Amino acid sequence: MVLQFKYKCTLCGRDFEIEPELMLCPYCSKKHRTGEPLRGLLEVTIDGNLPPNWDAIDLLPVPREFFPDIPVGNTPLWSPDRLRKSTGYTNLYLKDDTEEPTFSYKDRASYLVAAFCRQNGISEVAVASTGNAAASMAGIGAASGLSITIFVPSSAPKAKLVQCLQYGARVIPVAGNYDDAFALSLEYTGVTKSMSRNTAYNPLTIEGKKTAAIELYSQLEYPPDYVFIPTGDGVILAGIYKGFRDLKQFGLIDKIPRIVAVQSEESPNLFNAFESGGFSDHVPSRTVADSISVDVPNCGYLAIQNLREFDGFCIKVSDESILKAQFELSSTAGLFCEPASAAAYAGFLTAKEDCDIDRNSTVVLMITGSGLKDIEAASEIVPKLPSPVKSLDDIEI
Repeated sequence: MVLQFKYKCTLCGRDFEIEPELMLCPYCSKKHRTGEPLRGLLEVTIDGNLPPNWDAIDLLPVPREFFPDIPVGNTPLWSPDRLRKSTGYTNLYLKDDTEEPTFSYKDRASYLVAAFCRQNGISEVAVASTGNAAASMAGIGAASGLSITIFVPSSAPKAKLVQCLQYGARVIPVAGNYDDAFALSLEYTGVTKSMSRNTAYNPLTIEGKKTAAIELYSQLEYPPDYVFIPTGDGVILAGIYKGFRDLKQFGLIDKIPRIVAVQSEESPNLFNAFESGGFSDHVPSRTVADSISVDVPNCGYLAIQNLREFDGFCIKVSDESILKAQFELSSTAGLFCEPASAAAYAGFLTAKEDCDIDRNSTVVLMITGSGLKDIEAASEIVPKLPSPVKSLDDIEI
């Protein structure tokens, strides 16, 4: 039987056909209240049997021929010898999505959204973003022949905005934070009838991000024990869970890894809800890790649902520890990632002490974006350059 795909509401369980205009469950989304995560998020369900010689693309709800010819996914899984020795964990791995075409994990979602647009004759995509999703959709959109309109907070890192402009996207700075940009982008897509690529709101953003879990299974040939994920709105977390759940559905693995959502202390709203049981109040985010800086995590309900069902947990780390982790990853493993990515390593360093993680465990850190995307943040902790020299006499040898 050829694989069949549908949407299912993560709250009420209703099934729906996958249609371009359907983003949230039309029943549960009516229960949404301002200041809380989205209600009625949809996930893709799969029915049927795996084809011979399948790969991750076969588990996505768009035929292969509609995907653009840009090499998304299949990113390296590092075995960082020096980090393993310094931490004492001999099965520590780095899943390196700085190697994506636009240098971030967000390409996985943009890739599927672009393919879906090509399949359905949609010519424009709009997205709200703090930078990475914007640059991703702009780059993948360029390769796909799509028009891309981007709404970004005016505080977004300059490097990410330059990326978007280089890819030919229309960039609209918004006076406010990510949540303000999100709301304005939805107004825009409502008027223009363009496709929204907004994270969590568009179900394909969750589905596209599951492919890293499938790759981890292929690269390791078994499921890891722990996966540490830098977490803002919770969509990467939900996507990784979805990938492992699909693998378990098809009998390829017999357990779901323990997944750890890592947040900054300066953007702890998912952590707070996990601990308290609800999203009653949110803390204004001001973390140096802009890619996980979210006031209201739109995928919050689904993220916590997955964490509780599969024995995951959530921890928070200081911005100072994030920047130290960024420098340590660079200077010890040679992997220069942005602060949000380094949060995964900072979280692991905290958890290995506080949560008694067995040293023989297979641990994967999701490295989700390049350090070149935010040079200003990286500059805060590196040594200052010395004065220019004229000869060796000016250098201490």
